[in-house]
Amino acid sequence: MNIAIIQMDIILGNPQENKKQVQKWVEKAMKENADVIVLPELWTTGYDLSRLQDIGDENGEDIQSFMRQLAQKHAVNIVAGSIAKKTQEGIYNTLYAFNRKGEVIGEYSKLHLITLMDEEKYLTPGEKKGNFFIEDIPAAGVICYDIRFPEWVRAPILDGAQMLFVPAEWPVQRLAHWRSLLIARAIENQCYIIAANCVGSDRNNTFAGHSLIIDPWGEIVAEAGPTEACVLSASIDPDLVTSVRKQIPIFDDRRPEHY
Repeated sequence: MNIAIIQMDIILGNPQENKKQVQKWVEKAMKENADVIVLPELWTTGYDLSRLQDIGDENGEDIQSFMRQLAQKHAVNIVAGSIAKKTQEGIYNTLYAFNRKGEVIGEYSKLHLITLMDEEKYLTPGEKKGNFFIEDIPAAGVICYDIRFPEWVRAPILDGAQMLFVPAEWPVQRLAHWRSLLIARAIENQCYIIAANCVGSDRNNTFAGHSLIIDPWGEIVAEAGPTEACVLSASIDPDLVTSVRKQIPIFDDRRPEHY
């Protein structure tokens, strides 16, 4: 399975220009024979949190339509990062996944809101796990700050996920945490980690890049640089997950009744 991560420089507060960017990046990703294309967190708006009521996506309808067309046109699966989804209950930081026919196959809203970036003032936390299937392979999504909560990352794995997608806008000053946490989550869950970060900066942050594809042993399959917008491509073998879990059967050896 060929994975292509779009590591983009998000234009703050400008969904239309960001959509134009993504159209071009998807075309580049398809030159890498991508089976799955992955986008970063809040790629339509960036962290323009105070304006999300104005520039967020009503019920996610615009992005669902946009991504449906891209997936159908290129016959590719898309894990469409996350967007600001406006609802009557509040604004959610929501990931959507689409199959090659453009059908929505997964949806997940960020559970953990980072007070350091004032997310809780503008966003409503999700409540449900983000499990879905890509090409019959069990997968799941979490978003950015979620990776600091190993008990939450473990939850969709226990439901069968073998690939974990992580869209993010991770800042450069905590780059070491980004890499270390993602490698740890891959090792302890014996799964592929496919993490899409962004580059560039906004009014308050400079983003770290270093999008990553990590295998179930915790080995880095591919890693992007710190500053360049690019397509990071690599081939993964989902059968490796089963092999690793047989060699070190941590899920058989768990004793959750004592935790």
